[in-house]
Amino acid sequence: MLQEYREVQVRAGVEADLPALTDLYNHYIRETCITFDMEPFTPEERRPWLLSHPQDGPHRLLVAQETTDQAKKPHNGPAADLSDGTLPGDDAALPGGGALLGYATSSAFRPKAAYAPSVEVTVYCAPHTAGRGVGTLLYKALFEALADEDVHRAYAGIAQPNEPSTRLHTRFGFRHIGTYTEVGRKFGRYWDVAWYQKDLR
Repeated sequence: MLQEYREVQVRAGVEADLPALTDLYNHYIRETCITFDMEPFTPEERRPWLLSHPQDGPHRLLVAQETTDQAKKPHNGPAADLSDGTLPGDDAALPGGGALLGYATSSAFRPKAAYAPSVEVTVYCAPHTAGRGVGTLLYKALFEALADEDVHRAYAGIAQPNEPSTRLHTRFGFRHIGTYTEVGRKFGRYWDVAWYQKDLR
């Protein structure tokens, strides 16, 4: 499988991605405390979330997709060569023939107007891609996209424990600024959320 899928393309998420995006997120709802959502979504229920992330501006949705020789299209944006064996196998099929490997977002931090220069960022990777650089690729593209936007701070809340996510955010210059203890209850127990901040200007 690695011989067939040797590159990853990061591009803006579109409505055709919604079923695969929903399937990925539902995995984390059902199986982990990474998200505090409790019930899986249908794609239709997730549509407002997708539409709240346009292709420009401070609130972005980027997806990582495997590319095949048939799926490579120069107008779809850059593809990163990960032919050193860092790609997983098939996942949910997407338009263009590749599989969804993950996604990253920058979203409104809070609804009040004065919070506009702040965003909350998150990244979700397909379970079989753990440790293979997909999250790094997504965050690199996301922060490059935000470089010219009026964004002053990025925040990430990480349910504890989650050492891989902590390492990823630390690598991108996030610093720990505090922890909400026992702030969420899921799977019959309470969970802490550690907050991390990245200065963008």
